[in-house]
Amino acid sequence: MLTPDFGLIIWTLIAFLSVLFILKKYAWKPIVSALAERGQSIEDSLRSAAKAKEDMNNLKSAHEDLLNDAKEERSKILREAKEVKDGIIGEAKDKAKSEASKIVAIAKEEISNEKMAAIIDVKNQVANLAIEISEKILKKKLSNKEEHSKLVQELLDDIKLN
Repeated sequence: MLTPDFGLIIWTLIAFLSVLFILKKYAWKPIVSALAERGQSIEDSLRSAAKAKEDMNNLKSAHEDLLNDAKEERSKILREAKEVKDGIIGEAKDKAKSEASKIVAIAKEEISNEKMAAIIDVKNQVANLAIEISEKILKKKLSNKEEHSKLVQELLDDIKLN
């Protein structure tokens, strides 16, 4: 059972050779060309993938460069904006100080003028009161002729002393 018969070997060999001949004549070229085409397609796909990977790396590098440039530009703009802000604030403070000092100077001058006006008014009122009081005193004292003469004499004496 384990040893094959000589006839079986011949028929198996004939069957094998006929299948080999048919495959070589009709199927071998299409299979080889399909395999070659498939190999070429895989090779092209690998080249294309490598090129795509290289392009992606280039794009990534360009993207990182653009991102870094944008960050630098943003930092520059923020720095300039801060400088402008500080300048405007400083200018506003200087202007406010200047205006405040002008207002204080004007207020001091107005206070001084009002003070002088008040002093003059008080002096005038005091002078008017002194005149009124003097008038009343003189009317009361000078109602009598003797007192009148006596007062005139005192005033004359007083003038001679000065």
